[in-house]
Amino acid sequence: MSRIVGIDLGTTNSVVSVMEGDAPVVIPTREGSHVVPSIVAFSRRGERLVGSLAKRQAATNPEGTFFAIKRLIGRKKDECDQRNVTDRVPYRIVASANGDAHVQAGDRVISPQEISGAILANLKEIAEEYLQEPVEDAVITVPAYFDDTQRQATRDAGRIAGLNVLRILNEPTAASLAYGLIDGDIEERVIAVYDLGGGTFDVSILRLAEGVFEVLSTSGDTFLGGEDFDQRIMDWMAEQFIADTGIDPRSDRLALQRLKEAAEKAKIELSREPQTEIQLPFLANTEKGPAHFSRTLTRDVFEGLVRELVDRTTAPCEEALKLAGLDASQISDVLLVGGQTRTQLVQQRVREIFGREPNRRVNPDEVVALGAAIQAGILCGDVKEIVLLDVTPLSLGVEIKGGGFVKMIERGATVPCRRTRVFTTTADNQTKVEVHVLQGERELAAANKSLARFELVGIPPAPKGTPQIEVAFDIDSNGIVSVSARDLATGLQQQVVVTPTSGLTPEEIERAIAEAEAYSEEDRRRIAAARAKSKLQGLLESNEKTYREFADLLSAEQQDEIKTTFEACREALAGEDPETLNAAIERLADVARALTEVALFDPNSAS
Repeated sequence: MSRIVGIDLGTTNSVVSVMEGDAPVVIPTREGSHVVPSIVAFSRRGERLVGSLAKRQAATNPEGTFFAIKRLIGRKKDECDQRNVTDRVPYRIVASANGDAHVQAGDRVISPQEISGAILANLKEIAEEYLQEPVEDAVITVPAYFDDTQRQATRDAGRIAGLNVLRILNEPTAASLAYGLIDGDIEERVIAVYDLGGGTFDVSILRLAEGVFEVLSTSGDTFLGGEDFDQRIMDWMAEQFIADTGIDPRSDRLALQRLKEAAEKAKIELSREPQTEIQLPFLANTEKGPAHFSRTLTRDVFEGLVRELVDRTTAPCEEALKLAGLDASQISDVLLVGGQTRTQLVQQRVREIFGREPNRRVNPDEVVALGAAIQAGILCGDVKEIVLLDVTPLSLGVEIKGGGFVKMIERGATVPCRRTRVFTTTADNQTKVEVHVLQGERELAAANKSLARFELVGIPPAPKGTPQIEVAFDIDSNGIVSVSARDLATGLQQQVVVTPTSGLTPEEIERAIAEAEAYSEEDRRRIAAARAKSKLQGLLESNEKTYREFADLLSAEQQDEIKTTFEACREALAGEDPETLNAAIERLADVARALTEVALFDPNSAS
């Protein structure tokens, strides 16, 4: 059986991990980093770049570089517009045929699932190279407050990447698993997981006792995270620049990308320094010539800019405590998760909410992925004596006559779970009923999120109120919903695994998988070319050095042949074809042997 990896698919960065023996480890990238930027770019030549390669070229290709895609996955474009997401990024966010939020690269419209699939495929390759074996199965984490549509979309992204997603795991729950394993045998305690990442905020309350991890409650905001902190700095920079020049740099996509990169850098520096210098030369052109941006941003000013964002985390924390039936004094430990929790103002607010110093023993960037690896270990039997009891973040139910919403499964119910309820017809001789599945907390059906619709047909004609229709809701351990309706009189049944009303069709998923495989081959060629280039460059330099030293001992014919080989190697280095590069390496090996023989028989060399 192949190894199961754990993946934290983050808004800003992503991490892949695996169990090594009885401990989870983060798998490093080829560059030695433990995180992969959650960025995908399409170059003007049509090449797809992922991770660090995509991030490095973002400033020169803002419209073709896609970041923070996690905020779009499983959402409608109208919802993104309402949250001002569309205006905050240099790339174009467009609506698909059914209104989903997609992005546009040139003439091509791409779904967030495909972008996320490219990131997951990159993590899959990193894991396969590290493990030296194929990777097929994965546990992928999502924010606890993701709804069914977003969870399904994440699963689709895994399929596009060629992964069999065995479990969709809530991020705070994953973090608690890592915390429990790192701390070893701990006494019974109740912990809070405060997860403020790049794009989302979650808080979960869990009880840990004798290997049982029970989620008591969860709450959050899927539009609150580090991206919003960056935006506050970007807006501050833009206002300063407008005051100086009268030009709003946010109207230019290239300038907007530069603002974004500078804001992220400044935010990181202010987590450890009292102030930071922001320098952006040639940010815009004016009638008087180039205009530059140069300002000092202090931590006090930064905290003033983001205080309202930090304040927004208070209500979900209080709600989670209320749902768990606890007060802050009963929390034994507060675990910080997500890179944004490094901000000192955030840590201060956590102390105020829970009345205690937060736990910073675990790396906030890695702990979720480590927990995902532990869950993978549980699934394959490598990790024993751990039981995970998670909850559903939002209520599920059906629409009834008059536009009301009847909850079938209340938020906070332990999953997996099943609930049934009997309904009836509202008109005489009604032979079919429509079941409209919704998710949310509002009493009005239209105010909640529609997940699916299906019909139960063939009901025998009867006076209204006579037929007995049993509706059953099932939620599996991934939080994925299935619904069935059954006529109790005839046994006639209709069942559906909820496919969200927004999402990719099976045909679109298959097309995306085929394209991902094509890009995967292209990526493998690019990696092979990069490695061959590096090897060829080193061999060429060492052989040229040896040639300069011993050229006089070679015949004219040998010198010409070696020079021709060197020239062919330089031409190969200018290209990207791995076969040509490897052929050049082989030719250079012949040169190396010839030069070695000359060097060994050099009468002037040391004996």
